[in-house]
Amino acid sequence: MNRAYNFAAGPSMLPLSALTAAAEEMTNFRGSGMSVMEMSHRSKIYLEIFDETVALLRELMAIPDDYEVLLLQGGATGQFAAVPLNLTVRGSADYVDSGNFAAGAAKEAAKYTNVNIVASSKADNYTYIPTIDPEKLNPQADYLYITTNNTIFGTRYTRLPEAQVPLVADMSSNILSEVYDVTKFGAIIAGAQKNIGPAGVVVVIVRKDLLGNAQKITPKIMNWQLMAEANSMVNTPSTYPIYMAGLCLKWLKEQGGVAAIEKVNIEKAKLLYDYLDESRLFHPVAQKEFRSRMNVTFNTGDPDKDAAFVKAATGAGLLNLKGHRLVGGMRASIYNAMPIEGVKALVDFMKQYEAEVAHHV
Repeated sequence: MNRAYNFAAGPSMLPLSALTAAAEEMTNFRGSGMSVMEMSHRSKIYLEIFDETVALLRELMAIPDDYEVLLLQGGATGQFAAVPLNLTVRGSADYVDSGNFAAGAAKEAAKYTNVNIVASSKADNYTYIPTIDPEKLNPQADYLYITTNNTIFGTRYTRLPEAQVPLVADMSSNILSEVYDVTKFGAIIAGAQKNIGPAGVVVVIVRKDLLGNAQKITPKIMNWQLMAEANSMVNTPSTYPIYMAGLCLKWLKEQGGVAAIEKVNIEKAKLLYDYLDESRLFHPVAQKEFRSRMNVTFNTGDPDKDAAFVKAATGAGLLNLKGHRLVGGMRASIYNAMPIEGVKALVDFMKQYEAEVAHHV
């Protein structure tokens, strides 16, 4: 069976070269006589894998030495609590409510600090990134929290907000897809299962001067300072997903790095949005100015027609196009590992499908 084009929002498509390398090394990693998933996380051979993965991430994102890079568990959702637990000093934080995960992060943070929602697009079902009124920002806040790409609703920040306090970003669904200046952030969190590797790892990039302020109630596996001191190994890390992430990062480096893949991602998104803007059957959901390059949301305006299209696309090897239940319609997640051929195949199929539907009307 040929591999399908998998448009899932996460866990999502991985580079074929990474999967092939993992298959070849599954039972005997580099002559060790063991699978990576059988290795002690403290062993010399595994620590080399771990350190290489961190080094690749640092190189690809140009992460300065004054930032820690942690590979942890619990996903971005776990970090919704870890962020306020680690960064609360004065007792309040500003949050932008731009989607489901942004709202979830704010709700979780409110258990541990005073949360101030400085902007929200909820009233318009999150079809855009809301503008922050500077008057609403608290100059004494411990941090300003944003979600750079909204997976469910298909929107992204095209410009980062000006922040007088540390900027914290959940980059789960667009990390490594476009160039960011890490020094503009106090901390970055990102679940792995979209652009980094398989599920099971969350990356935390945090400026070192922000460490050491964890609340007393912070569980030790959520304490960034303790994790930094222990090389992310206060407990046993997700050893195999970290190894897989390393393979995916090697692939990204071979593509020319983040700047090179960003150009491809712009081209992929343009192909799909250009068609959607011309289509009479399919309609893009997110407002044009804020469209995500990673998660393209669209619909026909009729749930039955949406379902019929998803079924037909699945039969054609174009998988997981059903939209999230909060939005409905369709969503094509076109992360780094989705080749441009996959997007072309989707557009070609949609054109053919639209023509057939029009013919039968």
